[in-house]
Amino acid sequence: MENIVIGKAFVLGNNIDTDQIIPAEHLVYSMDDENEAKMYGKFALSSVPKEKSGLPEGNIPFVEKDKFESEYQIIVGGSNFGCGSSREHAPYALKKAGAKVIIAESYARIFYRNSVDGGFVIPYETKEKLNEKVKTGDVLKIDIENNLLVNNTTGETFNLNPLGDVLPIVSAGGLFKYARKSGMID
Repeated sequence: MENIVIGKAFVLGNNIDTDQIIPAEHLVYSMDDENEAKMYGKFALSSVPKEKSGLPEGNIPFVEKDKFESEYQIIVGGSNFGCGSSREHAPYALKKAGAKVIIAESYARIFYRNSVDGGFVIPYETKEKLNEKVKTGDVLKIDIENNLLVNNTTGETFNLNPLGDVLPIVSAGGLFKYARKSGMID
């Protein structure tokens, strides 16, 4: 896994739920068939109502129409990110769309676990309300080794909570790959 992630920010509000991350009508695609799996990326964050979620000003889409990947690699949310149902499709959809890191004040427990267990995205937490300090389109640099976020657009630096035991699991590609790699299972 890279120690530095650089990418554009996509900023959301509080209480982004799994139905907003990947709407239920798009759960019909196979996650094992690459042609179908890319549809999860296409529809990631496709039905987040602006008035409910705090979508970026101007109602900017996460994934442009007729594309399968987003130009935004880093999602910055508020509190309770990933609330709602327990579907693992939500962090998977964000990964398929090209997201590498999510930074939020807090996560719904099951979304956080699904992100880590599947090795889909790095779920950073922060004590600061970064979704009020970062704007959609800002270029961010995340130093994973030092748990720092640098906003290359504004020059500001922010501390992120250490990932602890989560990082080796995500780096390995998920819980089962980590367990195999570390000799816990065959």
